[in-house]
Amino acid sequence: MKVYNPKDWFNLIGYFYKSDYIKKIAPLLVLTALFSWGVAYLELEYLKLSDKSWVKNITIVHSLLGFVLSLILVFRTNTAYDRWWEARKQWGALTNVSRSLAIKLNAMLPPDDKVNRSFYRKAIPLYAETLYNFLRSDYTKFMLDEALHPELNALDDKKHGPNQVASLIFRKTNNLYEQQIITGEQFRMLNDEITAMTGVCGACERIKNTPIPIAYSSFIKIFIIIYTATLPFGYVFSIGYFVTLAVPFIFYVLISIEMIGESIEEPFGRDSDDLPIDKITANIKKHSGELLLP
Repeated sequence: MKVYNPKDWFNLIGYFYKSDYIKKIAPLLVLTALFSWGVAYLELEYLKLSDKSWVKNITIVHSLLGFVLSLILVFRTNTAYDRWWEARKQWGALTNVSRSLAIKLNAMLPPDDKVNRSFYRKAIPLYAETLYNFLRSDYTKFMLDEALHPELNALDDKKHGPNQVASLIFRKTNNLYEQQIITGEQFRMLNDEITAMTGVCGACERIKNTPIPIAYSSFIKIFIIIYTATLPFGYVFSIGYFVTLAVPFIFYVLISIEMIGESIEEPFGRDSDDLPIDKITANIKKHSGELLLP
């Protein structure tokens, strides 16, 4: 995710025009301009249609459909942003759960228990790291060079990484209870935090594996294309060859809104609009490590 100043209008405008959006839609804008010019030439110069032609009344249909299209695009962008914001809340919850787990373990474990503190100091951020890679479909095998805790190096990169780490954390916590290092009440407190971590993983998987229905996404694109392609036929009588500029601009606005929705509906990627889960993971590692130092 790109960090920016929302009050800096000039840089924001420049960023948008330098972004990939323009590169992707520039050929479509040129094609739309050529098509609009062709329609204007056909109606004004070749067919020589007058202002009384029934074709002029097509603009009435555009006025009615424009309201419908605006509602559809608003719903589209709101749905995409809800997915983005829900993902951000889940990673915020993971940050809080990781800190809370580290705070409780710091209070429960003896200050001189270097072995168990070392395990949790590495295992808690490892959960976030495996989840981060799992959501980005990067099945990296983690090698921590940790001789003290070889189980952390035994993760199978072909299996569900976050589940493996959560299982190791729970097993270690259960061993602490069996060794009477922590009480039953303390074990239940820690179990709630571990369960919450798994809940975050499930919510993120739901967002990642449930995209916007293809029928809805396809309908919006077809609607935008048909709406834009029919604009020159009616408006050429009122604005003439200016449709060559007006229609591409309308198409640019509509397609840009759709592309923004596409960009933010998948929040776990590596685009500038996606969540900075790599930085969040780094913060979890830093803060939990500070809490569990012996």
